[in-house]
Formats: sequence, C-alpha cells, structure tokens
Amino acid sequence: MPVALKNDLLLRALLRQPVPRTPVWIMRQAGRYLPEYREVRAEAGDFMSLCGNPELACEVTLQPLRRFRLDAAILFSDILTIPDALGLGLYFETGEGPRFKKPLRTARDIKALAQRDIEGPLRYVFDAVALIRERLEGSVPLIGFAGSPWTVGTYMVEGRSSRDFPKTLGLARQEPQLLDELLATLVRKTTDYLNAQIESGAQAIQIFDTWGGVLQGDDYRRYSLQPMQQILDGLKRKNDGTTVPVILFTKGAGERLADMAGSGCDALGVDWTVSLADARRLTANKVALQGNVDPATLLESPEKIREAVAAALASYDKGPGHVFNLGHGITPDVKPAHLGVLVDAVHELSPAYHAEQ
Repeated sequence: MPVALKNDLLLRALLRQPVPRTPVWIMRQAGRYLPEYREVRAEAGDFMSLCGNPELACEVTLQPLRRFRLDAAILFSDILTIPDALGLGLYFETGEGPRFKKPLRTARDIKALAQRDIEGPLRYVFDAVALIRERLEGSVPLIGFAGSPWTVGTYMVEGRSSRDFPKTLGLARQEPQLLDELLATLVRKTTDYLNAQIESGAQAIQIFDTWGGVLQGDDYRRYSLQPMQQILDGLKRKNDGTTVPVILFTKGAGERLADMAGSGCDALGVDWTVSLADARRLTANKVALQGNVDPATLLESPEKIREAVAAALASYDKGPGHVFNLGHGITPDVKPAHLGVLVDAVHELSPAYHAEQ
C-alpha cells in the first residue's frame, strides 16, 4: 500500500488548490553545485554510468533534500535517455555537452526507430524511480520527467547540442512529413516512458521543451506544442487514486504561454524573460505557474537573493497556483549556501500570499 505523503504542497499547488505557503523545488537541484554529488559522480566514472545505476541515481536525487527544505524530489536522469535506448549511442564530451555516435542522417534511420523497444533498455530508470519513492518514505513527492519530442529530436538529427539547428530546420523545410514521422515516433515512445515512470512511482511529471522557443508561429504549434499535447492526451493522469499533475516547460516561451495553457497541462514553467504577472495574464489563471528567478541571481549576495524571491512572489501575487523555482536549471558555480538562502526566503516570505485563501 502506498505511503501517505507528509508534504503534498507541490501537488496541491500544481492543481491550483489552496496551500499555506508557496512550495519550492529547483530544476537540476541534484547536480554539480553540490560537493557530495561530485563525489558520487567520480565514483560512477561518467555521467551515463551514474544515470544507469539506480542506487547511485537514488542517492544523488536525495542529496539536496538533506541540505534544503525543498518540497519535491526530481528523478536524477537525462532528457536524452530515449534516443540512447533507441541505439543512437549517447556520450558526453567534456565541455561540449551531449553527442550521439549514430545521429539520424537518412529517412531509413528515422523509419527504423518505430520498431525499437525502449522499455527493456530503460529499466534502470524505472528501477530508480521505484527505489527513490521507497527511500523518500512519503516525505515529499517525486517528479519524473522527459524531454519534449521537438527538443529530443533536434539532438538526434544534429547529433549534438546546437544553437541554430541547421539540419533539423532544414528537415522541416525540405521534408516536413519526415520530421513529423520522427516526432510521432517520439510521442509514442515518450508517452510510454512517462507512463512507466508514473507506474513506478512518479507523482508529478515535467516535460522539458528546451528548444521550442526557437520556433515561430505555425512551426511552433506543429513541431513543439502539438507533440506535447499528444503526450498529454496519452498520459496516465491518475495513479494510486491520486492525480498526477503535468508541467510543461518551454524555455523562451514568451507569449506562446497563452497557447500552451490550452494544452491540457496542469502547470507551465516560466523562465525569467517573462514576469509571473504577465504569465498569469497570458494564461488567464487556467493553469498553475512555476518559476521564475534568473539562475544567475544565485551568484549574487544573500540580500539580492532575498530581494529576487520577494519580487517573484509579489509578481505572482496572491492566490493558489504558484510553484517557486528558477527560470532554468541551477548552474554548477552556485554556492550551496546561496540556494539555502533562496529556499529559506520562500518559506519565510510566501505565507503572506496565502493567508486569505
């Protein structure tokens, strides 16, 4: 029988239910800014060996919860596990980010993906989810995640990180139906992947659309938003008798937040280029909002960090539906004590925005 949650603030806020204070978690909260993470990473040998070891992935997932009063754990993994499981050979080049040994180069490459199984190769992810849920003992909820089809697809086609995506955008112009086929395959694989995370114990889901912001107008809706909507339509939104909220996060979404609010998600991540007040106006209170402090703020003084927390809370203002977070992931050069300042400030300052609910 599932262990009852002792702290369900995140889940309630994502569903726009009243809470006594604003819950807080941080994207990439398990990571290189923590010395204890770096020790485990060294023990694992390389990043993918760490992801692939459920015991070590569980350990680094739990590390930030021992330091900070966070309201959620997020699975330690990577958005590129699916293409790795599909045989593209993910590896990481020091200082240059992810690369694939076998990027997609032909129509045959893309068509071959549909028949490849990912459940077996990704068993380590589901085992890690189950182990983390067990070790959390109901203290806070566990967030599972995946990359959006568009974002994951760009890495598969480019073969590496990119800022201008020449091969992927070229495919969109010259063979749009082939790009649609790739994204449709990723929709199916990602839906199955996230449902398996939910069945293994994930209590909320975030879809990271890191590169959706580079698309404009109809291209954004076709290649980024529509595939995410299709995943949402196929997700298991209830498990163990409770709702599993889903967060969409498109970096650089801007006014696209208005379209995203109609996708069927429960919450939208907001980066620091849009104020929470503007995001709330654009989304007409249809969804919860998560964000949106600039990660660089954590490099400033404790006083500046507290000011940024106060400003974000005031921007969202009163009412349910705010999850405090950064506008993107925490960076490796942040001092852990500075994150502690931010988390403590949320605990101290946010109750005033919920007193009259």
